[in-house]
Amino acid sequence: MTENTHDLALKIAKALSDKKGKDVIIIDVKNKTVIADYFVIASAKSTTAVKALADNVEEKLSKEESREPLRRDGFAGSTWIAMDYGSVIVHVFHDEAREYYRLERLWMDGENCERIED
Repeated sequence: MTENTHDLALKIAKALSDKKGKDVIIIDVKNKTVIADYFVIASAKSTTAVKALADNVEEKLSKEESREPLRRDGFAGSTWIAMDYGSVIVHVFHDEAREYYRLERLWMDGENCERIED
């Protein structure tokens, strides 16, 4: 199952990167929490771009994987959108919100992070 969840995290990261998500990372959190195996984090410069990134992930996973998020939150304000795919939680931030919350700092330990390059 872990291999499949990593594949899902990679597909999500690619969907974010393809839509010009900034600083896309995958953080392995399975040894740190029971809520997920991976967090995928990205950011954008505007709330419109944040929503576009989240919409792209949702559309691609729905079409290609027949997966819908179990829960999603933040679409109203679009400064931080979270989508729960069970074993993978997606966080799409506005640049300023990402800097403020610094989610990576809470979960990264130097060996559990994978940066996705364009």
